Amino acid sequence: MALITCQEALDLVAEHVAALSTRTSVEHVPLDQSLGRVLAKPIHADRDQPPFPRSTRDGYAVRAADRGARKLIGSVRAGEVWTGSPLAEGEAVEVMTGAPVPDGADAVVMLEHVEATTTTVNISGDHLPSTGDNVVPRGQEAIAGDVLLHAGVRLTAAEIALAASVGASELDVYLQPVAAILATGDELVAVDQTPAQHQIRNSNSHALAALVRQHGGAPRLLPPALDTRESLLERLTAARDAELLLLSGGVSAGKYDLVEDVLLSLGSEFYFTGVRIQPGKPAVFGRLPATDTHAEQWIFGLPGNPVSTLVTALLFAMPMLRALGGELSPRPRFVQATLATEVKVRPGLTRFVAAKLSSSLHPVTVEPVASHGSGDLVGNARADAYIAVPSEVDTLAASATVSVLLR
Repeated sequence: MALITCQEALDLVAEHVAALSTRTSVEHVPLDQSLGRVLAKPIHADRDQPPFPRSTRDGYAVRAADRGARKLIGSVRAGEVWTGSPLAEGEAVEVMTGAPVPDGADAVVMLEHVEATTTTVNISGDHLPSTGDNVVPRGQEAIAGDVLLHAGVRLTAAEIALAASVGASELDVYLQPVAAILATGDELVAVDQTPAQHQIRNSNSHALAALVRQHGGAPRLLPPALDTRESLLERLTAARDAELLLLSGGVSAGKYDLVEDVLLSLGSEFYFTGVRIQPGKPAVFGRLPATDTHAEQWIFGLPGNPVSTLVTALLFAMPMLRALGGELSPRPRFVQATLATEVKVRPGLTRFVAAKLSSSLHPVTVEPVASHGSGDLVGNARADAYIAVPSEVDTLAASATVSVLLR
């Protein structure tokens, strides 16, 4: 199978994501345990939002059409209700941010734009109010019964805050998809073992498990497979009931890269077996069809070098994982940033350069970090993103606007 471009690979994954069957397995969880889960049933407004005309500033509620000094007739703060008569001509009520605006008032003048005594309010001529100033009308944000959050939304702090505001103390969420994680290679030893000179600790399985958790899945770590057909078959058989299989290593063209052959022997079909990217060129995407005893299983064979594993997982595997968890139309997360320094690469492949985003507000900048290739975990840990360099480009100039893959 010929190498395809990065965009073609992204589109292929997105195509299969869009065709997934609707999730049906649901569980009920407390609101405070819902972070990162995907909503299975919509959340509705239990009342108008806001439930009253709300002041957005500390100041004075007035009638915008009035002119001259106003008579101050009282005050109302958040959590109180104005119990007096509706405002008449020439009257004002002191209000606090979040407080209900008294009936009869149609604007709020900010505190700093008035001169007030205990009995009168004079508004600066430069800040005469217009109808609606600093007031959110009742029902402006939502009407009782409106859908506020749809099924398929991943719950972050913003969605949880909205759910809390309408009294949703428990939520229906989709079950987390199980991702089996299998590293391959005779050179691998467990993290808690001391490696011989020719061995390395199995970092990829733990990195992938962390990504799976971060993206809403439930990781299942399998013992590494040796570079033999027998070992691979044993591990793949043990992983067959997981919805997603993430393999690292064994997908290149070397003598002991056996993953694709073994998967083919089990009936796998492949959608791509190599992508024109660096790092991550040997990445594989496929599927084991459903049988009488097992549901279909989606498969990503990721290159064994640790940075390659992470980049290809972010680009291709994590969107599929999020979709299996019920999220609607997930994609890799790219942002635009200004390049702080020149970047030079060899053209021909879309390259993902380990980089660090700035914390400045305007502009957001990004700068490559020192790295010694796709095996450099030290350099990769200094990064928090990857600059995406188009395949036809050999130089990105400082100050250029670039696409950045977020980690």
